[in-house]
Amino acid sequence: MNDGPSARLMSGTDLAREIVDRAAARAAEVAKQAGRCPSLATVLVGENPASVTYVRMKRRRCQQAGIDSRHVLLPASTTTPALVSTITELSADPTVHGILLQHPVPAHIDERAAFEAIAADKDVDGVTMHSFAAMAFGSPGFSSCTPGAIMRLLDAYQVELTGKHAVVIGRSPILGRPVGMLLLARDATVTFCHSRTTDLPAITRGADIVVAAVGKPEFVRGDWLSPGAVVIDAGYNEGNIGDVAYAEARTRAALLTPVPGGVGPMTIALLLEQTVDAACRQAGL
Repeated sequence: MNDGPSARLMSGTDLAREIVDRAAARAAEVAKQAGRCPSLATVLVGENPASVTYVRMKRRRCQQAGIDSRHVLLPASTTTPALVSTITELSADPTVHGILLQHPVPAHIDERAAFEAIAADKDVDGVTMHSFAAMAFGSPGFSSCTPGAIMRLLDAYQVELTGKHAVVIGRSPILGRPVGMLLLARDATVTFCHSRTTDLPAITRGADIVVAAVGKPEFVRGDWLSPGAVVIDAGYNEGNIGDVAYAEARTRAALLTPVPGGVGPMTIALLLEQTVDAACRQAGL
């Protein structure tokens, strides 16, 4: 890819709409054959404004796609055992096909314990260790939604992955690590970077593909990028700002995801698609 005055933007909005439209058609077919619409339970602990907004958006998208949305709101004082019990009950409920625990949860809760209470066949957000192992080994299972969305965007824009050097900035268990596994499975050479990485700019300058998933606004600067790089900004910070310095990156990258309108809508689309997948599997369709 050649360096140019302005990167081509990898819009997720139109692609996400196509995915949701297909999911809606499949949801209608599930309802017709199984006598029950696909159902997603969203669990929210406390009322963090950003989390409330995210959950409301996801529930609205569910309704648009013909997916039933069951919302479980728990007080911020909820204990880990109480949250685990709630999720265990949802896992055992045959009318629930997918479970989403909105994260982050309050600091006093063991988030990993809560995630692991989600039944593997209902882990449509791809947050359990079972789902991570499935991604890592290429076994059937659900992808973490944001990593899965990134891969779909790369494919839609025909980004060649075989033999390319991909640098992932961030090592969270539901974003950085799984996206690295998915890239590795596609024969990319993957370097994981994090807060203790020495000389991070030098490493990213050698990358063909950069995935920014660090959670810090405009952390990745334009001069960290090699001309013609593919840059995936998976960050979302207050003020609709990503993890990449957008204006700077646009003069260096060949392809760049905008924030908003890039990875975000795709993440929700994958969540809905995987909820319908779960409903199909559980109904034997």
